[in-house]
Amino acid sequence: MAKQNVAEQFVDILVRAGVQRMYGVVGDSLNPVVDAIRRTDGIEWIQVRHEETAAFAAGAEAQITGRLAACAGSCGPGNLHLINGLYDAHRSMAPVLALASHIPSGEIGLGYFQETHPDRLFTECSHYSELISNPKQMPRVLQSAIQHAIGRSGVGVVSLPGDIASLPAPEKTVEHALVTARPTVRPGDGEIEKLVRLIDGADRVTLFCGSGTAGAHAEVMEFAERVKAPVGHALRGKEWIQYENKFDVGMSGLLGYGAAYEATHECDLLILLGTDFPYNAFLPDDVKIVQVDIRPEHLGRRSQLDLAVWGDVRETLRVLNTRVRTKTDRRFLDRMLKKHADALEGVVRAYTRKVEKHTPVHPEYVAAVLDELADDDAVFTVDTGMCNVWAARYLSPNGKRRIIGSFSHGSMANALPQAIGAQFTDRGRQVVSMSGDGGFSMLMGDFLTLVQYGLPVKVVLFNNSSLGMVELEMMVSGLPAYGTANHNPDFSAIARAAGAYGVRVEKPKQLAGALKDAFRHKGPALVDVVTDPNALSIPPRIKAEMVTGFALSASKIVLDGGVGRMVQMARSNLRNVPRP
Repeated sequence: MAKQNVAEQFVDILVRAGVQRMYGVVGDSLNPVVDAIRRTDGIEWIQVRHEETAAFAAGAEAQITGRLAACAGSCGPGNLHLINGLYDAHRSMAPVLALASHIPSGEIGLGYFQETHPDRLFTECSHYSELISNPKQMPRVLQSAIQHAIGRSGVGVVSLPGDIASLPAPEKTVEHALVTARPTVRPGDGEIEKLVRLIDGADRVTLFCGSGTAGAHAEVMEFAERVKAPVGHALRGKEWIQYENKFDVGMSGLLGYGAAYEATHECDLLILLGTDFPYNAFLPDDVKIVQVDIRPEHLGRRSQLDLAVWGDVRETLRVLNTRVRTKTDRRFLDRMLKKHADALEGVVRAYTRKVEKHTPVHPEYVAAVLDELADDDAVFTVDTGMCNVWAARYLSPNGKRRIIGSFSHGSMANALPQAIGAQFTDRGRQVVSMSGDGGFSMLMGDFLTLVQYGLPVKVVLFNNSSLGMVELEMMVSGLPAYGTANHNPDFSAIARAAGAYGVRVEKPKQLAGALKDAFRHKGPALVDVVTDPNALSIPPRIKAEMVTGFALSASKIVLDGGVGRMVQMARSNLRNVPRP
């Protein structure tokens, strides 16, 4: 058997760790690794048009599968392009291994062509970033990067010069067993007892849930029933907690709706479950707060806590559900459910009047029809900006759908690249990219990746010819919109020219048929919907000084607009309220 080189050993370890594909753009310093992938069963090289796409795609794959995913960039500018997607993966707690190939090892530090220092560049967006400068460091450096990525849920980076990758691997290497799954963490008995006393002593408990409630839906519902608590959520908690939730009071934050704000401020004990919700202006400062989180560094960094609980949400609630006293007083819960239903009824009326006849098409109407027609197990990838609003308000989670976006990093142009990674995990599953025209055009070159690989991603383009969220920020701050207008082509014509299915929608009556046809199409498709740039209204209570960038200082209701099928759920939940 021929002796392995470092690149071959690198690829073999990735396969052992469960990596099935590596996204990237080839280049000279990366060639030994790409060639090793070509000759190795169980892993494939996915050629994208931009390395930023590679990192976004890997992050999405990791979020869909829960397994390690990988991306790579060639030396200098190649791996530098990875950085934005890696920031997003890292902040989304997606386990990703990034290979940053490097200039020849003997030239490092001498200002060589394309020289950067990737082992330094990626330190802020990774748990581990190290340079392999000697074959003897393999496989230990790579294994450490993998363990950091999986064990700490984030990015691990290995910088590897091309000449080192071509050298023979050391004969007597130490390959330890790879950890490919994380354990659950149960809080200590002392913390549990303190938490039980706080809950039993509270009259009005509210739960506010984030992405850390993934896999804990049943436990959250049982706990809410036991303590008669309204349940609100952050945007990243929506897909995990909103469905089949008779305690639902909506979402808080800049895109919030319903009674979540009131429920978190009018309780006497707020329990934050698996959320690193960044907008502390929306959190109360005059009620007792408990936070439960698997990441101890998240505890207490948004608000002052009365108790910090380090543990997995599901395991923590399993213990609590056997120890806390069952409450019988539903008055607070019922009052919040009534407020929630009333709030949704109020905003629905603004966008249900002749919406099917309005031209340009209301984006709310597009999102509502999309939600109705998409598969029950569809994966939605959502561009940052106004598409976040429509996803938050209109996509209906059901326990099988997934909603992925750049919800923590807030990058433009994430939806199409993330759809690529999501679709590679299962070509038979419906993947819908909810793209804005600004985000789509930024990385539009990778629409060609869909065509090249025959990926059946459906791009639904909300085309309002503007950077809508930025215009909103300017307007609320009292500034005239400037530099936000996009002079757009007919994107459907571009899709057809690329070899995909493309259709343009300019009237509401065309929408449902266009979406159905695109969903039936076997390959990639783009539905270019011309939407109303003025569809979003701002409540008069919001003042310019309340908004700084993407954060709101002091308002209960932020963006007015419809809320789709959520109003039906709120009405249904009202049936649980006892009548006097």
